[in-house]
Amino acid sequence: MPDTQTPEPLLTSLAHGGGCGCKLAPNVLADILSEMPLALGSSDLIVDAATSDDAAVYRVNETTALVATTDFFTPIVDDPHTFGRIAATNALSDVFAMGARPIFSLAIVGMPIGKISNETIRAILAGGQSVAETAGAPIAGGHSIDAAEPIYGLVALGLVHPDKLLLNSGARAGDVLILGKPLGVGIYSAALKRGIIEDADYAEMIASTTRLNTPGTDLAGMAGVHAATDVTGFGLLGHLSEMCRGAGLTGVVEADRVPVFDGARRLAEAGVKTGASGRNWDSVRTSVTVQRPLSAPELDILCDPQTSGGLLVSCSAEAAESVLATFERHGHTGAAVIGRMETGVSGVTVV
Repeated sequence: MPDTQTPEPLLTSLAHGGGCGCKLAPNVLADILSEMPLALGSSDLIVDAATSDDAAVYRVNETTALVATTDFFTPIVDDPHTFGRIAATNALSDVFAMGARPIFSLAIVGMPIGKISNETIRAILAGGQSVAETAGAPIAGGHSIDAAEPIYGLVALGLVHPDKLLLNSGARAGDVLILGKPLGVGIYSAALKRGIIEDADYAEMIASTTRLNTPGTDLAGMAGVHAATDVTGFGLLGHLSEMCRGAGLTGVVEADRVPVFDGARRLAEAGVKTGASGRNWDSVRTSVTVQRPLSAPELDILCDPQTSGGLLVSCSAEAAESVLATFERHGHTGAAVIGRMETGVSGVTVV
């Protein structure tokens, strides 16, 4: 175990990346999976990997479907309890993005034994457990390994009526796009790693990344709500591109209407960004049309990898007020209309 006289290393110093910023770039992942079957052809497996949705879904019977997903990553913050909370919130987000109600979860744990103490590891697990219990998905078990970097996350399971599933492919032409949380978490995490984040900005980052995407459950089955996904490691443009590809539509983003944390915007204008934002742009640039000049910081924000980011909802214009009210009721005060879905070539247009 570590020498008790020597301070433990900071959690973020033990990881080459942090949070969802350490995800494989979309184009790299696509190449790796290019020779693997994504559509599995099972009649009861009603959502598989073919549409890059947030979770797999298995039909149990006519009224019940099981939603299954997993998510884990390396530390985005140094406080172990907070790291656990963020990782659990992020993993459960995929269940909410499908419109489901979480029921239980399993822990995924990889820790560098000998570099951090058992006490630190216990704090990570306790943070995750506290969020899982709040969400109604207690951690019932899991698996652990001795790893070179700290890794934590969950397998998350939920239930939903098959007719109320929120898919990322169900958007319709004429829908408006609503984003549930402001962008900028990746920029904040980069500033944290460089030791230049301000206390107020750190508090804002933690509040956002530990806020469960519970509006998703209420949005399921709501009239006029057609599609949803959560914005995480691929950034807004990456996850909206997946939504557009699934629906065969063009997503129009009004850049000036996209909510962004003030501190993150300030940091972006000072040149702070993650390495993942550039990789995200390289992955989507052929399917994104930019109709007005975007500064480098503006583009970085639109491609900024979000950890435990907000839901992106496609709904009819008539339902928009109800959707925004649902977000507000769940404490997501930063939700905003950011654009629309139109007929046209599958892809994203930024105006």
